[in-house]
Amino acid sequence: MPEARITILEKGSRPGGAIRSFHQDGYLAEWGAHGFLDNIEASREILADTGLEREAQKAPLDEFVRYVCLNGKLNLVPQNPKKILASNLVSLPAKLRVLADLWKKPRREEQSVAEWAAYRFGPNLLPFVDAVLTGTYAGDLNRLSIDAVFPGIREVELAKGSVIRGLLQKRKAARSKGGAAPKKRLPAMISFPQGMGRLPEALAKDREILCSAGVTAVDKREDGWEVRTATQSYRARTVVLALSVNQSLALLQGSSGLTSEKPPMASIPEARIVTVAMGFDSSAQIPFGFGYLAPEQEKRFALGALFSTHMFPGRAPTGHVLLEALVGGRRHPEKLDLDDDTLVQKAYDDIRQLIPLPSPPVFTRVLRSDHGIPQLELGYPALLSWRNRLVENNRGLYVCGFGWEGIGINDMTKSARTVAGAIAAGIAAKGETEVKGVYF
Repeated sequence: MPEARITILEKGSRPGGAIRSFHQDGYLAEWGAHGFLDNIEASREILADTGLEREAQKAPLDEFVRYVCLNGKLNLVPQNPKKILASNLVSLPAKLRVLADLWKKPRREEQSVAEWAAYRFGPNLLPFVDAVLTGTYAGDLNRLSIDAVFPGIREVELAKGSVIRGLLQKRKAARSKGGAAPKKRLPAMISFPQGMGRLPEALAKDREILCSAGVTAVDKREDGWEVRTATQSYRARTVVLALSVNQSLALLQGSSGLTSEKPPMASIPEARIVTVAMGFDSSAQIPFGFGYLAPEQEKRFALGALFSTHMFPGRAPTGHVLLEALVGGRRHPEKLDLDDDTLVQKAYDDIRQLIPLPSPPVFTRVLRSDHGIPQLELGYPALLSWRNRLVENNRGLYVCGFGWEGIGINDMTKSARTVAGAIAAGIAAKGETEVKGVYF
């Protein structure tokens, strides 16, 4: 829509929200997202359109490894569910139990991820499921909803009666359409030499963004929409709330003129984490790879850690390495109340039981983000259905952003692309359910 004028109102003093990079003394760490995978067309388009594809640093998943802490030690985990089952990490009885998925009738009622995975594949796989959800949501698999977190997998199960059978049929159908498909490589993790903060910086270039302009009200009028800040009022034919779920809900519940029932919940839980950045000299024996994750059953202080200087170059001064420990999450918010010195000491003591580290770190910094991770827990699908009815019943209103279709950067770029296309067509935005890859 070349004739459209787009104004972006940003509550913060800079664009980017939770995406923010930290630079000090030659170290580069992240307050929020550490990267995104290059397997989504919408994200690749952004790289091409902004020229960031020329700057992008790539860490391919088939060259880098991830570890899971099991029984008090780090275990290398293949980035492939079939290879996990083939490894000695899973016992023979547990491997055979996975095949019961072929005969288990689907339970159509909403379930937690833990309930669903234990029923379909057996309880022995729960530590691996826990690790995946710890790495993405910092969440609790006993609370997260399978219908919200893995809607594509759930759709396959309900349609075909089995996840395994359904995925095999999808693969067979894809091959029959295009012949013998070439073997796909695993995606790569993308970041930038200046950190992930470079992404919103590039997106904001040459765009009308008004910072420090938090929206206080969004009201529906006969001729369109009125958006108010503390100092200004704007009129528009189309309004896009590209906000986190709770920020959107707070505005929508205070809006006038909307045609819709009340939402099934006023807010959803959020998980907060702190990043404990620790720099060491080259004597630190950090294993090669992305990092590790620790399931709850291990009772570790840290949820896991990122081996930052292995992932991307330039994250520490020459001769040094950077490790970023993640602490807190949905299950342990009390840890966020600890002071910085205590967080550093406890994180260091925890990780050196798993990795040979010199004492003490030569650099430390605790990064406390203002942003929480939306938790798509039981009841969330009803909220998403309410959101869909809301935009269908209120022409010119679009609601997307952090948590609505997922929490990853790729989730949000796909959603934004869908919304942009819907605005151009003058229709309500409808997302598509797809089977997402599961990576550690």
